Amino acid sequence: MAVTQRHGGVSEGPYDSLNLGLHVGDDSARVLANRDTAADTFGVSLAHVVFAEQVHGADVAFVGPPDAGRGSRSMDDAIPSTDILVTTSAEVALIMLVADCVPLALIDPEARVMAVVHAGWRGTAAGAVARALGAMAEAGGRTDRVVAFMGPAVQADRYQVDDVVHRALTGAIAPHPLEPHVAVRQDPGHWHVDLIAANRQQLVLAGVPPAQIFDSGTSTADDDYFSDRAARPCGRFGLLAQLRT
Repeated sequence: MAVTQRHGGVSEGPYDSLNLGLHVGDDSARVLANRDTAADTFGVSLAHVVFAEQVHGADVAFVGPPDAGRGSRSMDDAIPSTDILVTTSAEVALIMLVADCVPLALIDPEARVMAVVHAGWRGTAAGAVARALGAMAEAGGRTDRVVAFMGPAVQADRYQVDDVVHRALTGAIAPHPLEPHVAVRQDPGHWHVDLIAANRQQLVLAGVPPAQIFDSGTSTADDDYFSDRAARPCGRFGLLAQLRT
């Protein structure tokens, strides 16, 4: 598993320099060069990486060798309308692109099943991690064996939301209350939300042991990563994951 940074690519301007997103207005030839670089650095061919058309939802797609390379060079053949990819195959690498949302990799090393998840507030409110864990269970996974990693996401003090978002996140874990540090009230109708903490709480409630949940220790406030909150337009960095052969 690896997370790319924004350095080491060929894109220019607001996409400087390792932008992996074909959908943000960057020159497509530069994006494809960046994707080749990222895949090569990760140790795979881009022809083995599976991309999804991420739509801020919680739909799941199981993928395997026949899907290798989908979405890698064009959005036209990306896995449609999907924010959770699951596989049991070591012949494909999975990726989620982000620029403030939470990217997750979930792995049951015994069952050899893996999921990657894109969880912005909508995906978090829709219970994306629980959906991913449920899909992994269909392939023989067990939540108590899952190891979870969350990549860099928006820093809580840079992520102010309204009551609608707060209610949605609260409803996602009802009847349990949100942990106090997940949402901190700023003034009437406004909250600072920690999406990493929100997804961590959902993982624990779903049965993933806390000692098996890890995060990157950084956020998109770090200039090494693209942040949609900080600049629009901007590029996208990626979380890549692959099962070992």
